[in-house]
Amino acid sequence: MTPVLQRRDLIKGGLALGGLALSTGSSAARSGSVEALIARMTPAEKAGQLSCFSDQIRPPQQTFNPNLPTDGAAAQLADIRAGKVGMLFNGIGQAGARRAQDAAVKESRLGIPLLFAADVIHGLRTAYPVPLAEACAFDPDLAMRTAHAAALESTAMGIHWTFAPMVDVARDQRWGRNVEGAGEDPYLGAMLGAARVRGFQGEDLRDPTRVAACAKHFAAYGAVSGGMEYNYTEVSPGTLHDVHLPAFKACVDAGVATIMSAFNTIDGVPATGNHWLLTELLRNQWRFGGMVVGDYTADEELVAHGFAADGRDAAKKAILAGLDMAMQSNLYNQWLPDLVAKGEVPMARLDEAVRRVLLLKERLGLFDNPYRSLNPAAERTSVATPAMIGLSREAGARSIVLLKNDGGLLPLKAGSQRLALIGPFAEDRDNLVGPWAFMADPSLGVSIAQGLRARNASMTVVAGSGVETPLPGGIDAAVAAARAADLVLLALGETQGMSGEAQSRTDIVIPAAQMALAEAVAATGKPMVILLRHGRALMLEGAVKDAPAILATWFLGSQAGHAIADVLFGDVNPSAKLCVSFPNRGGQEPYFYNHSSTGRPTKDPNQSYGAKYRETANEALYPFGHGLSYTSFTISDVSVPATMTERLSVSARLTNSGPRAGAEVVQLYIHDVVASRVQPVRALKRFERVSLLPGESKIIRFELRPEDLAFWNKTGSITEPGEFDLWIATSSIDGDKQRFRLL
Repeated sequence: MTPVLQRRDLIKGGLALGGLALSTGSSAARSGSVEALIARMTPAEKAGQLSCFSDQIRPPQQTFNPNLPTDGAAAQLADIRAGKVGMLFNGIGQAGARRAQDAAVKESRLGIPLLFAADVIHGLRTAYPVPLAEACAFDPDLAMRTAHAAALESTAMGIHWTFAPMVDVARDQRWGRNVEGAGEDPYLGAMLGAARVRGFQGEDLRDPTRVAACAKHFAAYGAVSGGMEYNYTEVSPGTLHDVHLPAFKACVDAGVATIMSAFNTIDGVPATGNHWLLTELLRNQWRFGGMVVGDYTADEELVAHGFAADGRDAAKKAILAGLDMAMQSNLYNQWLPDLVAKGEVPMARLDEAVRRVLLLKERLGLFDNPYRSLNPAAERTSVATPAMIGLSREAGARSIVLLKNDGGLLPLKAGSQRLALIGPFAEDRDNLVGPWAFMADPSLGVSIAQGLRARNASMTVVAGSGVETPLPGGIDAAVAAARAADLVLLALGETQGMSGEAQSRTDIVIPAAQMALAEAVAATGKPMVILLRHGRALMLEGAVKDAPAILATWFLGSQAGHAIADVLFGDVNPSAKLCVSFPNRGGQEPYFYNHSSTGRPTKDPNQSYGAKYRETANEALYPFGHGLSYTSFTISDVSVPATMTERLSVSARLTNSGPRAGAEVVQLYIHDVVASRVQPVRALKRFERVSLLPGESKIIRFELRPEDLAFWNKTGSITEPGEFDLWIATSSIDGDKQRFRLL
C-alpha cells in the first residue's frame, strides 16, 4: 500500500501538487457502513445532518451575511449534542473546532462527526489575487497551485470544505460578484474552474491537506438583470447551456464534491427549488453523485420569491427539487420530520440526501478520524509559510494587466527617477486582499508604498484625496509632489467594500474625488502611470483614460505591493490578459466580446442605421484578451486546413520580436458563419501561455474537434456542418481571419 503523504513533505517541497493518501477499506464496505448508520437514524437526526449553520463557537470576526445568529456557543453545542447540526461554517481555529467535534462525536447519540466549512475563495490567512484577477493570468496551473495552497492552509486551521470555486460567467460589470469569478468567457471559466477543483481536492479527499470543493452558484447567477445583486434573470435556453452551464459541467467532470444552488430564478423558478436544474439536469443528465447545498437561507427565500407559501412549503419544495443541505435557515430541522411523517416527502428522498452528506464525510475520512485537520502542530507550521507568501507575490505579479504603455514609459528605471506616489491607495493596507478574504492576516499585507520602499525607490508619498471624499489640502500637496518628481504613480480605484456580494454599482467609474485629484496632477504635465485598484472592469475617463501608462492591479492579495513593484521595475514582464472587457461607456453594460451577430452591424461610424450608440462605438476600450508586455510578439505562418472531419489541427509561429524575455497568451477564436441559431461574433476555444527569449520562435499547435463547435438548440447540443472563421490572435479583436469547412 502507498503510505500517507505527510503534510511536512508538502511544506518541505514548497507547493508542488500530487501525492497519494492512504484509503482504508473498499468503497463498497464504506458505503455499507453509511447505509447501516442511516438505518439507525430518526427522521429528526436525518434532518439535522442536512442542516448547516454559521459557527457560533468560533464566530466570524466580520459580518458578511445578513441575520447572523447571536445565540452563542452554548446553544450551538446543545444543538450539536441533540443531532441538529451537520456542518458549521466560517469559523477557524483548532481549539473551538475540537470542542464542537467532541460534542458531536462523544456527546450525541450516534456520534456522527461534523463537517467544518468556510468561504476560502482566494486564500485563508495568506491571500492570493481575487479570482477575477488571477483569471487574467490565463493559467490553469497557477489557479490549481493557489487553490492547493489555500487547501493546505485551510486544513491546518480545521476546515474540511470550501465554498469555492465560484464559476458564474459575469457579463455585466455593474454586478459586484464579478470579482469572485473568471470573467465573461465560458471556456476560460470552465478551464479555471476545473483547475481550482483539482487544486482544492487533489486525487483523494482523505489526504489531510485537501478540502472538498463546491462549484457555485448553480446556475446563471451571473446573469442577474441590470447587474443588480439578487435580481431575477432572463436567460434563453441557448444562453443558459452555451454560456452559464459549461463551467459547472467542467467542475462535475473534474470530480467536484459539492454544488451550491443559486439565489436567482431560471425561467421564473428559483434555482433552489428547481427540480429540472437540480435533479433532471444535474443528476439525471450529468450524473453528478455529490451533494447539493443551498446558499445562505436560499431555501427560506423561496417564500419571498413568491414560490413557496411559508417555511414548511419552502422546505418541501427545496428537498423535492434536489437540495440536500439547507444553510442557516433551519427549515429542514423544523419541517422535514413532519413532512416525512405525513407522506409529503418520501423517506427515500430524505435518505438520499442524508446519504450524500454522510458519504462526503466518509470521503473526507471523518468517520475514521473525526479530528482530521485538527492538528495543533499544523496550525503552527502550515500557515503563511514562506512558500505561500512567495506564491502570493508570484500570482499577484502574474495577474497584473498592462493596459497601456505609450512611449515605453514602463518599466521604471531603478535609482534614476524621482517618483511621486499619489492617491488614496498609495499607503493603504486595508484594501489589498479584496472581498471574501475576511480571514486574511492583515500583518501579511504589503502596500504599494512598502513594495517600492523595499526597492529603495526615491519617492514622495501623498494621499491627495480619500476614496470618495476630498482631503483638506490634499490636491495642493499632490500637485506639489508631482511637480518635484520625474514621474507620477497615481494609485486610484475602488475599495474592496465596493466590490463583492451586495455591492452592485450603477456607475462603474472612479469616484469623483479621485478624478479631481487625477485631473489636477495631470495638469502638471508630468508623465503619469495609473495603478488601478478594482474588482471589476471600470469605465475610464478624463485624465485617467488619457494617461500614457495604465496597469490593472485589481486586489492582488497579501503581497500586492511587492507584486506591483516587481512589474513596475521590470523584474516581472507583464503577461496577463483581460478576462473582462473594459467598456468605453458604462451604458454599454452588459458588454462582452462574444456577443451574437446582429442584422445591422456597424461597419462605418457614419452609418445612419446600425447597431451603435449616439455617444460611442459599441466596442471595448480594452477588449477581452488584451494585455501588453515590455517586449513584443508576432504571430506568423498560420496553418489551417481547408476542411475538418473528426479533428482540425492548426498551427502558427509565435516570435518574441522585442528586447526582453516574456510570455504571450496565444488565443484561438472561432465563428460559425451560418447556423440555425445566431452565433457569437467570436468564441474562445483554446489558449496557451508561451514563454520566449528575445528573438526566439515556437510553433504553437491547437487541435479542435467537432464538439468544440457545438451549440445548443431545442433538441440539445448539436454541431452543424458548414464554414467557420478562425483566428489565432493575442486578443479578441486581432488576428488574421482564416476559414475552414466542417464536413
